[in-house]
Amino acid sequence: MFTTRPTLQGTFGMVSSTHWLASQSAMAVLEDGGNAFDAAVAAGFVLHVVEPHLNGPAGEVPVLLAPAGGEVRVLCGQGPAPAGATIDHYRSLGLGLVPGTGPLAAAVPGAFDAWMLLLRDHGTKPLAQVLRYAIEYAEAGHAPVRRVGETVETVRALFVNEWTSSADLYLPDGQPPAPGRLFRNPALARTWRRLVDEATAAAGDDRTGQIEEARRIWRAGFIAEALLRQSARPTMDTSGGHHTGTLTAADLAGWSATYENPVTHDWNGWTLCKAGGWSQGPVFLQQLALLPARLPPYGSADYVHVLVEGCKLAMADREAWYGDAADVPLDTLLSAAYNAGRRALVGDRASHELRPGSPDGRTPRLSAHAAAVAAGRPGPGAPAVAVAAGAGEPTVAGDVPGTGGPAVGRDGTTRGDTCHVDVVDRWGNMVAATPSGGWLQSNPVVPELGFPLGTRLQMAWLDPGLPNSLTPGRRPRTTLTPTLALRDGVPVMAFGTPGGDQQDQWQLHFFLALTHGGLDLQAAIDAPNWHNESFPGSFHPRGMRPGGLTVESRMDPAVVEELRRRGHDVTVGGPWTEGRLCAVARDPRTGILSAAANPRGMQGYAVGR
Repeated sequence: MFTTRPTLQGTFGMVSSTHWLASQSAMAVLEDGGNAFDAAVAAGFVLHVVEPHLNGPAGEVPVLLAPAGGEVRVLCGQGPAPAGATIDHYRSLGLGLVPGTGPLAAAVPGAFDAWMLLLRDHGTKPLAQVLRYAIEYAEAGHAPVRRVGETVETVRALFVNEWTSSADLYLPDGQPPAPGRLFRNPALARTWRRLVDEATAAAGDDRTGQIEEARRIWRAGFIAEALLRQSARPTMDTSGGHHTGTLTAADLAGWSATYENPVTHDWNGWTLCKAGGWSQGPVFLQQLALLPARLPPYGSADYVHVLVEGCKLAMADREAWYGDAADVPLDTLLSAAYNAGRRALVGDRASHELRPGSPDGRTPRLSAHAAAVAAGRPGPGAPAVAVAAGAGEPTVAGDVPGTGGPAVGRDGTTRGDTCHVDVVDRWGNMVAATPSGGWLQSNPVVPELGFPLGTRLQMAWLDPGLPNSLTPGRRPRTTLTPTLALRDGVPVMAFGTPGGDQQDQWQLHFFLALTHGGLDLQAAIDAPNWHNESFPGSFHPRGMRPGGLTVESRMDPAVVEELRRRGHDVTVGGPWTEGRLCAVARDPRTGILSAAANPRGMQGYAVGR
């Protein structure tokens, strides 16, 4: 099998992330005596600087962590809907969907507090030492990847005419960030320097005290004050109107990132760990539960067809049953009996229907918008008039390698995106994190801070009584979904990818390439990939392409033709356009560590020794 790079191997430490500067910063922390959790935090803050079109401090991050010799835990960095974010409030504004951008779409920011908890509870380094890399790149500058400037160009008119604080940062002298020119974010550097200074002044050399003071400053200090001022500013969003947000001081002060147990599923000697039904993570597990006892040959048309049709069923169950506003019947959704019945629905032809199941005899209920787009009609929640180009839609056009954002259309158009980082150290600590939200195209830059609010509330519905209805104090169902894999109860692999609704499709394909196809880490990442769109998307305007299947052009043409014969509406994309996977692994028998990273987009890299 062709690979673009070798799978790295060593015994000291391994990092894989979606940007080489984040990977190398994490490795520098390991070299300085830090552990995997210190390294992941440092990488997370560097990603805010070097991939601002993909994530930010006011976004969100779910983390799966496995301390050496300890239990796997989920750290939830997904903030809930503010107290004022009620369905009635949004409906009173004439909205049928939560806007895709602007302060009305902002949940309580979650990423910062989650990174701080990870550092406090599992790291060893002081606050200043893990933030130093992000501060240096923000202050002294870094050479940005081409994608940053391309993203800014798509929203140039919005920035210049409406989001002027964003124009000040990303269009100085009218020019977007570009490769070969240093890009700086002095406001962000000042924010973190002030945070460190204030935390140190209050707590002295007490590492835990510094971190706790940093959390307080975020919730109730100068950072909180600036976030609240921004939320109260009328802002153009994807509805075409100007709205203020619902975030209050009480919302910020009253929320903390939390730990919980993972949802797990055993398959062929593996135990796979995911976040709960407030995320799409169990979709990965249900896809495994839906597989037949004997899989078709790897890469064949039969193989791709079985995976695509199983994914459609799991995603339909996600649409009907997942969300933080209700109890998710995960025990049934992942049970052998339930999935045997669902598996029987997979025939020789591609389904073009949205077919949620009835766990425990319950009747599935869909939002009016989801039911409409599943029937091929425009969703009633979509704006009645088109918004001017760039008016808040987090869109990047063009068939560019390495896109893979939350929605991918026939023309390669993508919206938003995400980051990922995995770390394993010489002691066996392992972590997988998928930071996202708070993109530069999500909300105007908070001028005092150098980063914007997020937009995760766009994933909640404005229909009452659904598991994913917009509900104050409840988390919007997120697409973010890192993975940890165990053998014989021991963590052996951490992996994940950006890609919104595609994340658990691409991760399944990667995992099966390893376990069924016999490929190594890098070959499994490099293998031709695909995704389907036969379910309502999670991102505004939440469309669906029944039967839609996008494949890389490297897929065998005979396989593509057979898939079309079976009724799949196949779009052949570029050769390197599907998936942005990262992975690290550890063999507990030998202590050998491994890592690999996605070549698509030419910015993800693994490092280690």
